[in-house]
Amino acid sequence: MVKRKRDTEEQVLKANGIHKRDGPLTQPAQSPTSQIKSSTTTTIQIITGAYERVLHGVIAAIPAYDYSDAHTTPSVQFSDSFLFNAHSSSIRCLALSPKSSSVNAPQSQKIILASGGADEKVNLYHLSALSPPQQDVKVPSLPTLANTKVAENPRNRELGSLLHHSSSVSALYFPTRSKLLSAGEDNTIAVSRTRDWTVLSTIKLPIPKAVGRPSGDTAPPGGAPTGVNDFAVHPSMKLMISVGKGEKCMRLWNLVTGKKAGVLNFERGLLQSVGEGRWSRGEGRKLEWSSSGEEFTVGFERGAIAFGMDSKPKCRVLPTPTTKIHQLHYIAAAKLYEDSSGYLAVSTEDGRIIICSSSHTAISQNEASQVGSSIPDSLALGQLGGIDVGLVNRVKDFEVLRRDPVNESDSALIIVTGSSDGSIRLWALREAELHAKASQLTHTDTRQVGRLLATYQTPSRITCLKAFIMLGNHESLAEEGQSEDEFDGLEDGEDESNSSVNEQ
Repeated sequence: MVKRKRDTEEQVLKANGIHKRDGPLTQPAQSPTSQIKSSTTTTIQIITGAYERVLHGVIAAIPAYDYSDAHTTPSVQFSDSFLFNAHSSSIRCLALSPKSSSVNAPQSQKIILASGGADEKVNLYHLSALSPPQQDVKVPSLPTLANTKVAENPRNRELGSLLHHSSSVSALYFPTRSKLLSAGEDNTIAVSRTRDWTVLSTIKLPIPKAVGRPSGDTAPPGGAPTGVNDFAVHPSMKLMISVGKGEKCMRLWNLVTGKKAGVLNFERGLLQSVGEGRWSRGEGRKLEWSSSGEEFTVGFERGAIAFGMDSKPKCRVLPTPTTKIHQLHYIAAAKLYEDSSGYLAVSTEDGRIIICSSSHTAISQNEASQVGSSIPDSLALGQLGGIDVGLVNRVKDFEVLRRDPVNESDSALIIVTGSSDGSIRLWALREAELHAKASQLTHTDTRQVGRLLATYQTPSRITCLKAFIMLGNHESLAEEGQSEDEFDGLEDGEDESNSSVNEQ
């Protein structure tokens, strides 16, 4: 009888012109292609600091597409995650803690964000590594003056401020999730513990003697320019190098004992090879270790020099035409190119990202005619931006992210750049482009590589930038146990009285 009743119902529906459909009407089944695209969307959290004291968080969603196809461009969706005045003066530097690798507790994957400014403060925040939840269609979006979406993440929260520096904060770095290193213009490098934000140790750098008045010096009359410009920690967590204002040298520190291990003076010929003339400061401005720890690079005003572990120069990076350098980063090579030791990328005043190879060098014609100059030029594999593509604004900072490759042949890099005009740009670069015809290049070649995916305009003048690839909503990784064994070279009992935390 039940069967007859069902047949009768179906006949009635057909007679009335109604065709019954199996499954729910409000949630149509997705095709396999749409499921693959939604699950492979790359979500990037971008954080920028500006002269206007603004800390700006932007989320960029890049849909899945073939990076090798030069005829298609993905539609990148931008949304603001946070925007507020974080400091009472300009923001100088940013730092992000490493991601956790533990999977014990769900929905607890967080990243610590540290921002340093000219107001002597180090502000701390917790950022969720998970993508923000999708907004309900029934809930209206937040009104904005600009035509941008707002995707506020409820998992983000503020931790407080560190007040152990007596001058502007110039550099920040997380060697592990349990330690934070901060440097300032008070000639100190402090090591803080993230568990209770106690200052474990403070490394004091000597104040240089005033020799003349170099151009651009802002020290008061009778004083000397002081402060740490930058520092870099070796991947082994046992060594650190630093460069400071008014010093034509580089200092090596032993992190096991917290004491100075040596000083490397920059010779006159070395400074002249990177454009440091008579009236230049001759000080190092940027430092970076390679991922393998076999070499490091010191950035000057108009050039950079790569050194080996023996502290001898290997090659130099001198942009052509000559321009200022603002930031530099090492890029580790993919497994497909294991014969390569990686790449060195530098950002310039004229809007370029120049990618070089320190393992392949070439002697320039200018150096061949000079006597006593034996530092070879690094081989420029390509560049992003520049006057050739109509991008001439200075690139203050950039970040290189590696997209998870689907296979060994798919090795794509996503480069996020921040310019002084407030524009954030996303570039896609395949490593195969860097290795294509690399043997035929010379030091003067400036070929364009990669492609511009999207541009997001902000109203602020960007000074620093950080970015990381977020996890999906369905993924739940635990926060790593903050073990002290990861970075235990400095004793916990040293200089604890110098710590000062202002909980907000």
